[in-house]
Amino acid sequence: MKLSEYIKGRLPAYLTYAGGWIMALLFMGAFHIQTQAAVIITVIMLLTVTAAELPPLIRRMRFYGKLRSNIQELDQKYLISEMLEDPGFPEGDILCDVIRDADRSMYEHITEYRNENVQFREFIEMWVHEIKLPVAGLLLMCHNDGNTRYTGQVKRIDSLIENVLYYARSGSAEKDYIIKETDLKRVFADSAVKYREELQERSVSVSAEGLSISVMTDGKWLGYIFGQLFSNSMKYFSPDREPEIKVTAEDFPDKTVLHFRDNGTGIPESDLPYIFEKSFTGENGRTHGRSTGMGLYIIKQLCGKLGHCISAESVKGEYTDIIITFGRNDLHDVV
Repeated sequence: MKLSEYIKGRLPAYLTYAGGWIMALLFMGAFHIQTQAAVIITVIMLLTVTAAELPPLIRRMRFYGKLRSNIQELDQKYLISEMLEDPGFPEGDILCDVIRDADRSMYEHITEYRNENVQFREFIEMWVHEIKLPVAGLLLMCHNDGNTRYTGQVKRIDSLIENVLYYARSGSAEKDYIIKETDLKRVFADSAVKYREELQERSVSVSAEGLSISVMTDGKWLGYIFGQLFSNSMKYFSPDREPEIKVTAEDFPDKTVLHFRDNGTGIPESDLPYIFEKSFTGENGRTHGRSTGMGLYIIKQLCGKLGHCISAESVKGEYTDIIITFGRNDLHDVV
């Protein structure tokens, strides 16, 4: 709290004091009281006002100064109620009570929201597991009957259901992963096998180079990321050339960089900074109605949880290159 702010707030009281002092001087002048007596009375009044105003001023400046300093230093501003001290003046006590009541109400609402969120996520996970049973049954029936007409659509439904499960879990992925040494080549091969039929139907050429590298990650979540990249690439292949996906990895002393590159329609330069944002579809999304804008968003979130960096490079009409950087684990290197 600044001195000028305090004086501004107390200005009506100071004007009242000044009015009283002027009236006292006029009264003393009317009764011809000596100048020395008027000066003494004036000094006494000034000392009295100073003695009455100075301690509250000091308490307020100390309290509000510390309050402002604490709120600026806190990353989570709502924790300010935990740092409040006894202000020592009535207005400060009221302010502290109001802040504590507001924070208490906020905590109750947050707890209620979190509980609802957990219940909804549990319901989604249960629903996904239940719905996967009939979908698996349909896939088995199509396989036994030799009917491939509906297999692709059923697999697409299964993939979309899996997306729902992974998205529901992505908010708390840290509770469901195991970071360990993982073979990039094996995880990529498993993902490619999963999408083998669709890749063959679209005559997609898939090549891999330099993947005989181990990185510190969770194999299951990385497999899901590869699956999403396969799915994204197959949505946006160009009809003007043979579709191709090329995956390469470069190993550096402090990191491993993986490139997932396709020769599809590419991404406009104006859309590139926003492709990892939630529900962003951009120009390609409006052209291809199947886009939801969630795939790359989920991948970005998972990479953040796993400690990986992800970025993209693209040229419209030529290629799209998704780049994932795996940091080097020094402890693992020592062992």
